[in-house]
Amino acid sequence: MALKVELKPGEKLLVGNCIITNSDQRTRLYIDGRAPILREKDILTSDTAKTPAKRIYLAVQLMYIEDDISVAKEEYFALINDFTTAVPSSIEIVSQINNEILTGQLYKALKAAQRLIEYEQELVSHVSNRG
Repeated sequence: MALKVELKPGEKLLVGNCIITNSDQRTRLYIDGRAPILREKDILTSDTAKTPAKRIYLAVQLMYIEDDISVAKEEYFALINDFTTAVPSSIEIVSQINNEILTGQLYKALKAAQRLIEYEQELVSHVSNRG
């Protein structure tokens, strides 16, 4: 079954190592096959990965795009170790990311890393609301 993707005008989509940019009108694509696919809103760059959780997401994203854990494995585990030391309450989410990576489910690992970003934002918001 093909993946259905609807793009807004001007929206970008990563398919494999290619960036597809939509024209000026809404478009529906059906993608059949196996390639890493990410919407523009889900893509981080080294410039936009400004927090520890976002840097973890970026490392997982690189693994997903290349379909190769070795691409960012060392950096990922260093970031994860630092993060769990600073935020021990994140261990459940981190364990899920690790399990998805180890079982080759890199897209699911990316989704779990997104939850880690959300968790980090909740913690920061909670701390800044106290001050």
